[in-house]
Amino acid sequence: MHPAFSVIVFSTFSGAGYGLLFWAAFAALAGISSARMLLVALAAALVLCSVGLLASMLHLGKPMRAWRAFSQWRTSWLSREGVLAMLTYVPAVLLGAALLPAMLDGRAPGAVPALNAAGVAIALVLMACSLATVYCTAMIYACLTPIPAWRHWLVPPVYLGFALLTGGLLVVAITKVNVAAFGYLPALATIVLALALWLAKLRYWRDIAAPLPATRGAAVGLPQQTVSVFERPHTEANYITREMAFVVARKHASRLRLAAVILFALVPTLCVLATSLLANADATPWFAIAAASAIVGTFVERWLFFAEARHMVTLYY
Repeated sequence: MHPAFSVIVFSTFSGAGYGLLFWAAFAALAGISSARMLLVALAAALVLCSVGLLASMLHLGKPMRAWRAFSQWRTSWLSREGVLAMLTYVPAVLLGAALLPAMLDGRAPGAVPALNAAGVAIALVLMACSLATVYCTAMIYACLTPIPAWRHWLVPPVYLGFALLTGGLLVVAITKVNVAAFGYLPALATIVLALALWLAKLRYWRDIAAPLPATRGAAVGLPQQTVSVFERPHTEANYITREMAFVVARKHASRLRLAAVILFALVPTLCVLATSLLANADATPWFAIAAASAIVGTFVERWLFFAEARHMVTLYY
């Protein structure tokens, strides 16, 4: 598949944004950061989500008709993703409103006042909506039978994993969570998640290297015959050849895979390990570097996700 820049920006930024919303809501429930910093995290998350959603519209032929996608939520994962993406703004704003009095009250900046029952419910709804939105984004691709690489069972877990990894690193960097107060927990969680994503991508890349589950002969109704291409079916490029048929050289793919793993797994792991050696020193810069690296690594991984996917229609070409 042709890797559209707008869709890559959408899946990377919105994933980080909804992951950040999830962890910001969790931090509010756990009371591990100040109201001011949590409000900054919520605002940053909504900016990331909005940038991602606006970028996704650039890939539409008629962006002004994007609103029609919301009407097909019963049958379309794209529509469900759009509906949930918009609905998630509601608990995010409500949680911000619940935290706002604590910030204006001038209370101690080291902790968030305990949320009341309504605040806890809002935070839980926000966490659920954030994960559900990312899952729907993954299912937009995972439901497409003509593209075997996207039908892989690891696609939804990997999308969720990248959202949690980038969002988790961002929330620690933005809210200035006292890492020393939680021992090795932030570092351990980052390492486990980064390692899990690395192993998942290795399995995914190994599996998609297999040939397409059909042959050119089967595509033209001659499954038992060897069919070769005499000449191209079109004299010039069309939508199918532009969008569905894209080939990335194996050597380039290998280098990009290595770069992605280094950026989303190795660099964040080294950064959070460094924080465990700082004792009471400010670990925010290290988590900021880790978050930036993970987001860039996710961008590379998403480019490969599209570039390496082969559409069954290419059997005709």
